[in-house]
Amino acid sequence: MLELRKDELNLRSEELSKLVVRTDVEKKNLEHEKAKNEMIIRTLEIAAMKQKDADERVAKLLEAQQKEKDDSIKRILELERELAAKQKLELEIEQLTGKIEVMKHMDGEEASMKQKMEEMQIELNGKIEEQQYIESINISLTSKHFESNTQLQNARKLLIKGLGDMLSSRSKIGIKRMGALDVKAFQAIFEKYLPSEDAKFQGTLLCSEWEEHLRNPEWHPFKVIMVNGKEQEILMEDDEKLVALKKQWGDAAYKAVTTALLELNEYNPSGRYTIQELWNVKEDRKATLDEVIEFVLQQWKTSKRKR
Repeated sequence: MLELRKDELNLRSEELSKLVVRTDVEKKNLEHEKAKNEMIIRTLEIAAMKQKDADERVAKLLEAQQKEKDDSIKRILELERELAAKQKLELEIEQLTGKIEVMKHMDGEEASMKQKMEEMQIELNGKIEEQQYIESINISLTSKHFESNTQLQNARKLLIKGLGDMLSSRSKIGIKRMGALDVKAFQAIFEKYLPSEDAKFQGTLLCSEWEEHLRNPEWHPFKVIMVNGKEQEILMEDDEKLVALKKQWGDAAYKAVTTALLELNEYNPSGRYTIQELWNVKEDRKATLDEVIEFVLQQWKTSKRKR
Protein backbone atom coordinates (compact mmCIF):
# COMPACT_ATOMS: atom_id res chain seq x y z
CA MET A 1 0.00 0.00 0.00
CA LEU A 2 2.81 2.39 0.91
CA GLU A 3 4.72 1.51 -2.27
CA LEU A 4 1.61 2.11 -4.39
CA ARG A 5 1.08 5.54 -2.81
CA LYS A 6 4.76 6.33 -3.31
CA ASP A 7 4.56 5.41 -7.01
CA GLU A 8 1.52 7.66 -7.42
CA LEU A 9 3.36 10.57 -5.81
CA ASN A 10 6.47 10.01 -7.94
CA LEU A 11 4.30 10.02 -11.06
CA ARG A 12 2.67 13.26 -9.92
CA SER A 13 6.13 14.78 -9.33
CA GLU A 14 7.10 13.93 -12.91
CA GLU A 15 3.89 15.52 -14.20
CA LEU A 16 4.54 18.68 -12.19
CA SER A 17 8.07 18.89 -13.56
CA LYS A 18 6.72 18.87 -17.13
CA LEU A 19 4.21 21.65 -16.56
CA VAL A 20 4.95 24.98 -18.25
CA VAL A 21 4.21 27.95 -16.02
CA ARG A 22 3.34 31.39 -17.39
CA THR A 23 3.04 33.66 -14.39
CA ASP A 24 4.84 34.13 -11.08
CA VAL A 25 1.73 33.05 -9.21
CA GLU A 26 1.53 29.80 -11.20
CA LYS A 27 5.24 29.20 -10.62
CA LYS A 28 4.89 29.76 -6.88
CA ASN A 29 1.89 27.43 -6.64
CA LEU A 30 3.71 24.78 -8.67
CA GLU A 31 6.82 24.94 -6.48
CA HIS A 32 4.66 24.77 -3.37
CA GLU A 33 2.86 21.66 -4.60
CA LYS A 34 6.13 20.01 -5.62
CA ALA A 35 7.62 20.67 -2.17
CA LYS A 36 4.58 19.19 -0.43
CA ASN A 37 4.72 16.20 -2.73
CA GLU A 38 8.38 15.57 -1.99
CA MET A 39 7.74 15.88 1.75
CA ILE A 40 5.05 13.21 1.63
CA ILE A 41 7.31 10.93 -0.48
CA ARG A 42 10.11 11.19 2.09
CA THR A 43 7.68 10.44 4.91
CA LEU A 44 6.38 7.38 3.09
CA GLU A 45 9.91 6.13 2.33
CA ILE A 46 10.87 6.31 6.02
CA ALA A 47 7.59 4.64 6.96
CA ALA A 48 8.20 1.85 4.41
CA MET A 49 11.69 1.17 5.79
CA LYS A 50 10.47 1.00 9.36
CA GLN A 51 7.55 -1.21 8.28
CA LYS A 52 9.95 -3.59 6.52
CA ASP A 53 12.22 -3.84 9.57
CA ALA A 54 9.27 -4.52 11.85
CA ASP A 55 7.89 -7.18 9.48
CA GLU A 56 11.28 -8.91 9.32
CA ARG A 57 11.56 -9.01 13.11
CA VAL A 58 8.08 -10.50 13.46
CA ALA A 59 8.81 -13.04 10.69
CA LYS A 60 12.03 -14.17 12.40
CA LEU A 61 10.26 -14.58 15.72
CA LEU A 62 7.50 -16.66 14.11
CA GLU A 63 10.09 -18.84 12.36
CA ALA A 64 11.96 -19.39 15.62
CA GLN A 65 8.73 -20.28 17.42
CA GLN A 66 8.08 -23.16 15.01
CA LYS A 67 11.41 -24.75 15.92
CA GLU A 68 10.94 -24.68 19.67
CA LYS A 69 9.01 -27.39 21.49
CA ASP A 70 9.82 -26.73 25.09
CA ASP A 71 6.88 -25.05 26.85
CA SER A 72 9.07 -22.54 28.66
CA ILE A 73 10.84 -21.47 25.47
CA LYS A 74 7.49 -21.13 23.71
CA ARG A 75 6.37 -18.69 26.38
CA ILE A 76 9.54 -16.65 25.93
CA LEU A 77 9.02 -16.52 22.16
CA GLU A 78 5.39 -15.56 22.65
CA LEU A 79 6.50 -12.67 24.83
CA GLU A 80 9.07 -11.57 22.25
CA ARG A 81 6.49 -11.81 19.47
CA GLU A 82 4.08 -9.62 21.37
CA LEU A 83 6.85 -7.11 22.05
CA ALA A 84 7.71 -7.05 18.34
CA ALA A 85 4.03 -6.57 17.48
CA LYS A 86 3.92 -3.73 19.99
CA GLN A 87 6.94 -2.09 18.35
CA LYS A 88 5.37 -2.53 14.92
CA LEU A 89 2.14 -0.95 16.12
CA GLU A 90 4.08 1.97 17.60
CA LEU A 91 5.67 2.54 14.19
CA GLU A 92 2.25 2.46 12.50
CA ILE A 93 0.95 5.01 15.01
CA GLU A 94 3.99 7.19 14.38
CA GLN A 95 3.47 6.94 10.61
CA LEU A 96 -0.23 7.83 10.84
CA THR A 97 0.49 10.75 13.16
CA GLY A 98 3.12 12.02 10.72
CA LYS A 99 0.75 11.79 7.77
CA ILE A 100 -1.97 13.68 9.64
CA GLU A 101 0.51 16.42 10.58
CA VAL A 102 1.63 16.71 6.94
CA MET A 103 -1.97 16.99 5.75
CA LYS A 104 -2.72 19.68 8.36
CA HIS A 105 -0.04 21.88 6.81
CA MET A 106 -1.26 21.36 3.26
CA ASP A 107 -3.38 24.09 1.69
CA GLY A 108 -6.92 23.40 0.63
CA GLU A 109 -10.25 23.04 2.33
CA GLU A 110 -11.64 20.36 0.05
CA ALA A 111 -14.25 18.06 1.57
CA SER A 112 -12.26 15.04 0.40
CA MET A 113 -9.21 16.25 2.32
CA LYS A 114 -11.20 16.70 5.52
CA GLN A 115 -12.82 13.30 5.07
CA LYS A 116 -9.45 11.65 4.53
CA MET A 117 -8.07 13.26 7.70
CA GLU A 118 -11.10 12.12 9.69
CA GLU A 119 -10.69 8.58 8.41
CA MET A 120 -7.00 8.60 9.30
CA GLN A 121 -7.78 9.95 12.77
CA ILE A 122 -10.31 7.15 13.33
CA GLU A 123 -7.70 4.61 12.21
CA LEU A 124 -5.15 6.21 14.54
CA ASN A 125 -7.53 6.03 17.50
CA GLY A 126 -8.15 2.35 16.75
CA LYS A 127 -4.45 1.59 16.71
CA ILE A 128 -3.94 3.42 20.01
CA GLU A 129 -6.63 1.22 21.56
CA GLU A 130 -4.93 -1.84 20.08
CA GLN A 131 -1.64 -0.66 21.55
CA GLN A 132 -3.20 -0.46 25.02
CA TYR A 133 -4.58 -3.99 24.62
CA ILE A 134 -1.17 -5.36 23.55
CA GLU A 135 0.41 -3.61 26.53
CA SER A 136 -1.91 -5.52 28.88
CA ILE A 137 -1.06 -8.79 27.07
CA ASN A 138 2.65 -8.07 27.51
CA ILE A 139 2.19 -7.59 31.24
CA SER A 140 0.36 -10.92 31.47
CA LEU A 141 3.00 -12.74 29.41
CA THR A 142 5.81 -11.29 31.47
CA SER A 143 4.11 -12.53 34.63
CA LYS A 144 3.64 -16.02 33.13
CA HIS A 145 7.26 -16.11 31.96
CA PHE A 146 8.47 -15.20 35.46
CA GLU A 147 6.26 -17.89 37.00
CA SER A 148 7.44 -20.48 34.47
CA ASN A 149 11.09 -19.58 34.99
CA THR A 150 10.67 -19.86 38.78
CA GLN A 151 9.14 -23.32 38.39
CA LEU A 152 12.02 -24.42 36.14
CA GLN A 153 14.62 -23.17 38.63
CA ASN A 154 12.87 -25.00 41.48
CA ALA A 155 12.80 -28.18 39.38
CA ARG A 156 16.55 -27.90 38.73
CA LYS A 157 17.26 -27.40 42.45
CA LEU A 158 15.23 -30.52 43.34
CA LEU A 159 17.08 -32.57 40.72
CA ILE A 160 20.47 -31.36 42.00
CA LYS A 161 19.45 -32.34 45.54
CA GLY A 162 18.28 -35.82 44.52
CA LEU A 163 20.95 -36.79 41.99
CA GLY A 164 23.86 -37.32 44.40
CA ASP A 165 23.68 -41.14 44.60
CA MET A 166 23.19 -41.57 40.85
CA LEU A 167 26.29 -39.72 39.69
CA SER A 168 29.77 -41.06 39.09
CA SER A 169 32.93 -39.82 37.39
CA ARG A 170 31.72 -41.40 34.13
CA SER A 171 28.17 -40.03 34.19
CA LYS A 172 27.02 -37.94 31.22
CA ILE A 173 25.24 -35.58 33.62
CA GLY A 174 27.05 -34.01 36.54
CA ILE A 175 26.78 -31.16 39.02
CA LYS A 176 29.18 -28.27 38.54
CA ARG A 177 29.93 -25.52 41.05
CA MET A 178 29.64 -22.38 38.94
CA GLY A 179 32.29 -19.86 39.93
CA ALA A 180 34.61 -22.45 41.50
CA LEU A 181 38.30 -22.30 40.60
CA ASP A 182 39.92 -25.32 38.94
CA VAL A 183 42.65 -26.19 41.46
CA LYS A 184 44.35 -28.51 38.95
CA ALA A 185 45.20 -25.51 36.76
CA PHE A 186 47.19 -24.05 39.64
CA GLN A 187 48.81 -27.33 40.67
CA ALA A 188 50.00 -27.87 37.09
CA ILE A 189 52.05 -24.66 37.35
CA PHE A 190 54.31 -26.17 40.03
CA GLU A 191 54.45 -29.72 38.64
CA LYS A 192 57.14 -28.61 36.19
CA TYR A 193 59.76 -28.09 38.90
CA LEU A 194 58.42 -29.52 42.20
CA PRO A 195 57.70 -33.07 43.42
CA SER A 196 54.07 -34.14 43.06
CA GLU A 197 52.98 -33.61 46.68
CA ASP A 198 54.74 -30.25 46.92
CA ALA A 199 53.21 -29.13 43.62
CA LYS A 200 49.73 -30.00 44.87
CA PHE A 201 50.33 -28.14 48.12
CA GLN A 202 51.71 -24.97 46.48
CA GLY A 203 49.02 -25.06 43.78
CA THR A 204 46.28 -25.37 46.39
CA LEU A 205 47.70 -22.40 48.32
CA LEU A 206 47.77 -20.25 45.16
CA CYS A 207 44.24 -21.35 44.26
CA SER A 208 43.02 -20.39 47.77
CA GLU A 209 44.62 -16.96 47.38
CA TRP A 210 42.67 -16.31 44.20
CA GLU A 211 39.49 -17.66 45.72
CA GLU A 212 39.81 -14.84 48.26
CA HIS A 213 40.12 -12.34 45.39
CA LEU A 214 37.01 -13.77 43.77
CA ARG A 215 34.97 -13.43 46.96
CA ASN A 216 35.96 -9.78 47.35
CA PRO A 217 32.93 -7.70 46.18
CA GLU A 218 35.12 -4.62 45.75
CA TRP A 219 36.98 -6.34 42.90
CA HIS A 220 34.67 -6.17 39.89
CA PRO A 221 36.79 -6.26 36.71
CA PHE A 222 33.89 -5.68 34.33
CA LYS A 223 32.81 -2.80 32.13
CA VAL A 224 29.42 -2.02 30.62
CA ILE A 225 28.96 -1.75 26.85
CA MET A 226 25.87 -1.35 24.66
CA VAL A 227 24.91 -4.35 22.49
CA ASN A 228 21.82 -3.98 20.28
CA GLY A 229 20.60 -1.14 22.47
CA LYS A 230 21.00 -3.11 25.71
CA GLU A 231 23.63 -2.82 28.43
CA GLN A 232 25.99 -5.78 28.71
CA GLU A 233 28.88 -6.43 31.08
CA ILE A 234 32.16 -7.72 29.64
CA LEU A 235 35.45 -8.61 31.29
CA MET A 236 38.13 -5.91 31.49
CA GLU A 237 41.17 -7.62 30.00
CA ASP A 238 43.39 -4.72 31.06
CA ASP A 239 42.44 -5.10 34.73
CA GLU A 240 45.58 -4.73 36.85
CA LYS A 241 45.14 -7.98 38.81
CA LEU A 242 44.31 -10.04 35.74
CA VAL A 243 47.26 -8.66 33.78
CA ALA A 244 49.60 -9.46 36.69
CA LEU A 245 48.10 -12.96 37.05
CA LYS A 246 48.68 -13.79 33.39
CA LYS A 247 52.20 -12.40 33.43
CA GLN A 248 53.29 -14.22 36.59
CA TRP A 249 51.44 -17.55 36.39
CA GLY A 250 50.56 -18.02 32.72
CA ASP A 251 47.52 -18.63 30.50
CA ALA A 252 46.10 -21.67 32.36
CA ALA A 253 45.76 -19.80 35.66
CA TYR A 254 44.41 -16.73 33.84
CA LYS A 255 41.77 -18.83 32.07
CA ALA A 256 40.74 -20.53 35.32
CA VAL A 257 40.23 -17.20 37.10
CA THR A 258 38.44 -15.44 34.23
CA THR A 259 36.14 -18.44 33.71
CA ALA A 260 35.21 -18.39 37.40
CA LEU A 261 34.69 -14.61 37.26
CA LEU A 262 32.32 -14.88 34.31
CA GLU A 263 30.35 -17.68 35.98
CA LEU A 264 30.05 -15.76 39.25
CA ASN A 265 28.93 -12.64 37.40
CA GLU A 266 26.23 -14.64 35.63
CA TYR A 267 24.99 -16.81 38.50
CA ASN A 268 25.66 -14.83 41.67
CA PRO A 269 27.17 -11.35 41.10
CA SER A 270 26.07 -9.95 44.47
CA GLY A 271 26.77 -12.91 46.77
CA ARG A 272 30.05 -13.96 45.13
CA TYR A 273 29.72 -17.60 46.25
CA THR A 274 29.47 -20.67 44.03
CA ILE A 275 26.15 -22.01 42.75
CA GLN A 276 25.49 -25.64 41.83
CA GLU A 277 24.30 -26.27 38.27
CA LEU A 278 23.25 -29.34 36.31
CA TRP A 279 26.02 -29.92 33.77
CA ASN A 280 26.41 -31.87 30.53
CA VAL A 281 29.87 -33.31 31.23
CA LYS A 282 30.45 -34.69 27.74
CA GLU A 283 29.71 -31.40 25.96
CA ASP A 284 30.94 -29.15 28.82
CA ARG A 285 27.83 -26.98 29.03
CA LYS A 286 24.71 -26.42 31.11
CA ALA A 287 22.42 -29.45 30.87
CA THR A 288 18.83 -29.07 29.74
CA LEU A 289 15.99 -30.45 31.85
CA ASP A 290 15.16 -32.91 29.06
CA GLU A 291 18.70 -34.32 29.22
CA VAL A 292 18.60 -34.66 33.00
CA ILE A 293 15.17 -36.34 33.00
CA GLU A 294 16.34 -38.75 30.28
CA PHE A 295 19.43 -39.57 32.37
CA VAL A 296 17.32 -40.18 35.52
CA LEU A 297 14.95 -42.48 33.60
CA GLN A 298 17.88 -44.49 32.19
CA GLN A 299 19.36 -44.87 35.69
CA TRP A 300 15.99 -45.94 37.06
CA LYS A 301 15.50 -48.56 34.30
CA THR A 302 19.03 -49.91 34.87
CA SER A 303 18.44 -50.14 38.62
CA LYS A 304 15.09 -51.88 38.04
CA ARG A 305 16.68 -54.52 35.79
CA LYS A 306 19.32 -55.31 38.42
CA ARG A 307 16.73 -56.13 41.10
